[in-house]
Amino acid sequence: MNALEAADALWRGEAEVAGPPGLDGRMKERINPFVPRGELVEVAEGTAFVSAFANVSAFETKEGLVTIDSGTAFAAPEILRVLREWSDSRVHTTVFTHGHLDHVEGIGVFEAEALERDRDPPLVIAHEDILGRFERCALTPGYNSAINARQFGAEVPWPTEYRRPDETYRDETAFEVGGEHFELSHARGETDDATWIWVPGRKVLCSGDLIIWCVPNAGNPQKVQRYTRDWAEALREMSGLGAEVLLPGHGLPVVGAERVEAILTDTAALLESLHEQTVAVMNEGAPLAEAFERVEAPAELLAKPYLRPIYDDPEFVVRNIWRLYGGWYDLDPQSLKPAPAAELGAEVARLAGGADVLAERAAELATAGDLRVAGHLAELAAAAAPGDAGVHAARAEVNEQRAMAETSLMGRSIFGAAARESRERADNPD
Repeated sequence: MNALEAADALWRGEAEVAGPPGLDGRMKERINPFVPRGELVEVAEGTAFVSAFANVSAFETKEGLVTIDSGTAFAAPEILRVLREWSDSRVHTTVFTHGHLDHVEGIGVFEAEALERDRDPPLVIAHEDILGRFERCALTPGYNSAINARQFGAEVPWPTEYRRPDETYRDETAFEVGGEHFELSHARGETDDATWIWVPGRKVLCSGDLIIWCVPNAGNPQKVQRYTRDWAEALREMSGLGAEVLLPGHGLPVVGAERVEAILTDTAALLESLHEQTVAVMNEGAPLAEAFERVEAPAELLAKPYLRPIYDDPEFVVRNIWRLYGGWYDLDPQSLKPAPAAELGAEVARLAGGADVLAERAAELATAGDLRVAGHLAELAAAAAPGDAGVHAARAEVNEQRAMAETSLMGRSIFGAAARESRERADNPD
């Protein structure tokens, strides 16, 4: 089934994002809407959607193609290939929905093709804050490489040079290509430089990563600040346009006005609920730990096939809301100036009777299902005895169980990286 059919099957309940067999005892087809499909589907006349690591949308006009994003450097050749099977028109304009590499790096492939064919290169348009994003990324290539190694298991060097847009805007702008009108609006959501695009003549909305067919990426524990409230406001504004097609930055195309409105308003409602609950706890002067206990994402929203926590986690969103309004201090005094991990681990291990005792207890708790406490003890044991193979074997076991218990890619990847680290130390103590 193609991307349109997959979206329809999930919406109708004929396929599952994940979970047990249906009530009739038959296992429904399982589809991860966040996973790229490597294909192009035409969603309306002259309008194409390419499902890739980061999606690319294309609009055929009398003067050439307008593309929304360009994909990653590694995916762009295939993106361009399937686009060329659909249309041979030159790429006239490319809009960057934001400055993440998976959306902007492919422009080099588009430009190389233009040079080979003796065509003018694409005009690139983006929000003005993309320039600051590129500067920040150029300052931290090592950190960004480490993040991606943990999150995706790939050791990829991070670039320090970026293709800057030819034109930028601040709040709103519009342009025409081949008689087709494109309206660009700025939003703060996953990034501070987000752009969403409305094509009124075709009633097509391109949301960028403001929609990704899962819990919004508003809490990523390894990335910079996200903006939950602004994000929801942008989604509410989009929902009033009457769009009949929505093309997201990740995930599947959404076709039909009712479905478009549903995914926009439900996603907004989830963000609003997490925001309101977290701010209420903050206004009581309660600590962050209490917010984790009290804030709950509405179950009826998480049950939607486009709001499952398969990438980000609502608990991470709570922490990001706290960081936006309250900084990094969580109201736990020991967090203000914590002891070095090795010193704290050594002291707790001494009280417990040794790091091996802590590690053994961590493994017991993990087996019993108390993964959070097990995680604390495993870290203390490893900090106290960093060269002990047995301690690292226990830490690996605990983090492997934690990874298996996570629904979000972010949680699984971080615990998985910790497990791999300790497994390697356990197997190679020297």
